[in-house]
Amino acid sequence: MIVRVRDYMILEVEHFRSTTTIREAIAQLTKSRHHGLPVTDPDGRLIGFISAKELLRHADEGDTPLSRIIRPGTYTAYPETGLDDAARIMFRFGLRDLPIIDEQGRLCGVLSNLDIVRSHFERASPMKADTLKRLLSERYGLPFSSRRGLVPISRLTPTQWKVFEDELEGRRYELERGFAEPVLVVEKGDKWILVDGHHRALAAREMGLTQLQAFILTCDRPEEFQSKETGFERIAREHHLTTLSDIEIDRSSHHPLIEVTTQLLRRFEGGSSPESSSSSSLP
Repeated sequence: MIVRVRDYMILEVEHFRSTTTIREAIAQLTKSRHHGLPVTDPDGRLIGFISAKELLRHADEGDTPLSRIIRPGTYTAYPETGLDDAARIMFRFGLRDLPIIDEQGRLCGVLSNLDIVRSHFERASPMKADTLKRLLSERYGLPFSSRRGLVPISRLTPTQWKVFEDELEGRRYELERGFAEPVLVVEKGDKWILVDGHHRALAAREMGLTQLQAFILTCDRPEEFQSKETGFERIAREHHLTTLSDIEIDRSSHHPLIEVTTQLLRRFEGGSSPESSSSSSLP
């Protein structure tokens, strides 16, 4: 199945009107998180894209409308464009954001390079589900199926007894910005066994969410599977894990991923310089 731009583009697009003055545009861009924004005519048709650098070049022309300084035309894509094709356009031309237009040329969305990264993670999740499905089938000699759906957070049985506060904060950040990478769950009777996604599940619960998108694995012969204790259930039993509340949140150390990426930063904060540090100590 081809993944389309419409599956990942942002629909509510911050943009400038062609009648916006340079002073107004600078003030708006300063308050936003963007490095530049699309520009539309009074009818909503895209006429170009203006960057912070271009605005700075004309900063002393505060009352001039953008229509007087913008270079018409910009790279665009359509909602039905393949996501991989759009990613190639962005890569080749070094774009952070790609405006999306409809058949009438009206601005209807924007695709950022962060959306491309998000799509990579979300498309990797089905591979995890397929791998686990194969492993379960081989381990128990039973057929398994998978589907995507919503699972109740309050009924998840965890299989990881500790998470890291810094990674938890990162997952909250992702969820707040719409990065809803599905968790991986095995459904067994009335149990929802959480296999992958403990930081996501805890972050979602803290944000007040009651459900999460998940890849759900179920046995096609549930009566035979019900009598078998899986390794996941054994871990939960041995560590007294019943609900997400039983998971320890480690606030004293870093998640391994963050630990590696912050080693160099901590050295510099401690007073070392790149010249005084040997290359062998780099992460």
